[in-house]
Amino acid sequence: MEHLDHRKKLTIMSAVIAAMLFAALNQTIISTALPRIVERLGGMEYYSWVFTVFMLTTSITTILVGKLSDIYGRKPFILIGIGVFVLGSLLCGLSGTIIQLIIYRGIQGLGAGMIMSTAFTVIGDLFAPRERGKWQGTMSAAFGLASVFGPTLGGYIVDHMEWHWVFWVFLPFGIIAFVMIWALFPKVPRRQGETVDYAGSLFLALTMVPALLAFTWAGTKYEWNSAMILSLLAAAAVMLLVFILVERRASSPVLPLGLFGNSIFTVSNAASFLLGAGMFGAIMYMPWFVQGVMGTSATMSGYVTMPMTLSLVLGSAIGGSITTRTGKYKLLALSGVVIMSLGMYLLSTMGLGTSTFEAIIYMIVTGLGLGVAMPVYTLTVQNAVDQRLLGVATASSQLFRSLGGTIGVSMMSTVLANRLASRMQEAASGAA
Repeated sequence: MEHLDHRKKLTIMSAVIAAMLFAALNQTIISTALPRIVERLGGMEYYSWVFTVFMLTTSITTILVGKLSDIYGRKPFILIGIGVFVLGSLLCGLSGTIIQLIIYRGIQGLGAGMIMSTAFTVIGDLFAPRERGKWQGTMSAAFGLASVFGPTLGGYIVDHMEWHWVFWVFLPFGIIAFVMIWALFPKVPRRQGETVDYAGSLFLALTMVPALLAFTWAGTKYEWNSAMILSLLAAAAVMLLVFILVERRASSPVLPLGLFGNSIFTVSNAASFLLGAGMFGAIMYMPWFVQGVMGTSATMSGYVTMPMTLSLVLGSAIGGSITTRTGKYKLLALSGVVIMSLGMYLLSTMGLGTSTFEAIIYMIVTGLGLGVAMPVYTLTVQNAVDQRLLGVATASSQLFRSLGGTIGVSMMSTVLANRLASRMQEAASGAA
């Protein structure tokens, strides 16, 4: 689609950004609202599952749709994704139990995976490599803006309205995005000569599900050395081996293993994994610290997390502009990871004596590093592969970021549960 005139490209990107904003707003709005929702529905032991199931279904869908969109085009999948996400959002608001909410969040995740995978890939379809940096930065900035307004609005809703509106408030926006994509996005004919890798898709899913379940349950529901966790990890390892064998024989593999022979592709995805863990970990657990340790309202916790997303937007804009202007991004990629790591270290030092101002500064540092680094690693993956593999390569970047978020949040949940248990025992011993 690079042959389209500039005005048409801008119109298409407006529609794509609208679709991504809809998904991103619904994804981030729950972070500050979730403690209050769990309080109403019960099931504190399932708290992390509301987030984990979303990331799990998103991760599986992302990589599968990436390959399918290379064959059938991006338009049908982004439309189906919006439709599924709208349905999931509607059902989430109707949840009567925490189990229902978890199931419906899984449906949301299926739609989100389709939207996110296709949205970032479209940039590679529309623009030459030199121009992609600016647009990757713009997309990341749009996601950052959603992260600004989402948590704050989520906190406000549960403080002043029924929690159901957390999931319903943006439904009209999703319908508008659907209409825009339907009307503006060009239809691309199916690529001939390629088949769908059903076996590879199946075994990829069978690899990811037990692995993510193991990381989710380990340290909380089961001990790390328990039979359940070891069995899940063993099942994941076996399925991974079968997946590799299937992919080596597939004529059109869902995830071409040869891509990992490209060092740029491999390193970029490893970095995306770490960035996902840092970003989603901070977004998910900072509201718990602000509300549970500092004792502030859900609305205030949104204000504390807002600086991180604002600095993420700023970092994305600056990084994208520098990349487009200079054509160089190695220094940005390295500095972004270093700054994010510094921010995560500062967050780890917080305690009872941490002030709101200090928490905000730490979040700003974390967000700035994420904003500088995230667009760069998607860009490097796209520039490292042939055009015919653009969809699956971009999807892999989103996949590793989602996996990082899923595993990172699960590991942090383990740490949180163990620390809470330890501190409660200390408090009980002191009282006795």
